[in-house]
Amino acid sequence: MSLLEVVDLDAGYGDLHVLDGIDIHVDDGGYVTVVGPNGAGKSTVMKSIVGIATCFGGSIEYQGEDITGLSPEEVAHEQIGYVPQSNNVFSTLSVEENLRLGAYVCEGVPETRKRDVYERFPALADRRDEDAGSLSGGQQQMLAMGCALMLDPDVLLLDEPSAGLAPDLVDEMFDRIDEINETGTTVLMVEQNAKEALRRCDRGYVLANGQNRYEDDGDALLDDEEVRREFLGG
Repeated sequence: MSLLEVVDLDAGYGDLHVLDGIDIHVDDGGYVTVVGPNGAGKSTVMKSIVGIATCFGGSIEYQGEDITGLSPEEVAHEQIGYVPQSNNVFSTLSVEENLRLGAYVCEGVPETRKRDVYERFPALADRRDEDAGSLSGGQQQMLAMGCALMLDPDVLLLDEPSAGLAPDLVDEMFDRIDEINETGTTVLMVEQNAKEALRRCDRGYVLANGQNRYEDDGDALLDDEEVRREFLGG
């Protein structure tokens, strides 16, 4: 069953058009990855869904309802979690305070969800009273995901979750994302580490110049000679 549909989307910032007729389909419980070169419009897809970018045409449907043009706060109320690529934690606030802010649209702080986050990311539990800025890059990314999970989202949008991480932490980050999906949360991810992302996802999209270039199961895209030659380095 379809959970999220991006249909013929034109979007950008101000007068700048970045996306040109983008289509992306995400099934309930699915794990979808969007890859492509720098400037392809990958992050703009995410920002369009959560109300940061401007939608000039097309539509975004979530659970069968049109959410095109909703504000970021309205999107958060729809239980759509979003983790930006950078500046995604409050560095001068503690881990605990960041998680509380992650639940800002909820009535009170859901303690069971906070406990679930600490169980999922034990390193955060050990440093719950420390400033987020003192965490390693990988721990900050885990905290950012934890903040999004405080909403108990039906779908989690991840923008370049492995960006800036040391190579030995990348696999761990992907393992965490796999676990989140396996426990029932739908995942839509933009990722620079295209080969690893496609290896793990159910379905993948390759964008270039703001348009769809390829769409298929992740393994099929990895095996496609043209995709490998044009976008995956052979």
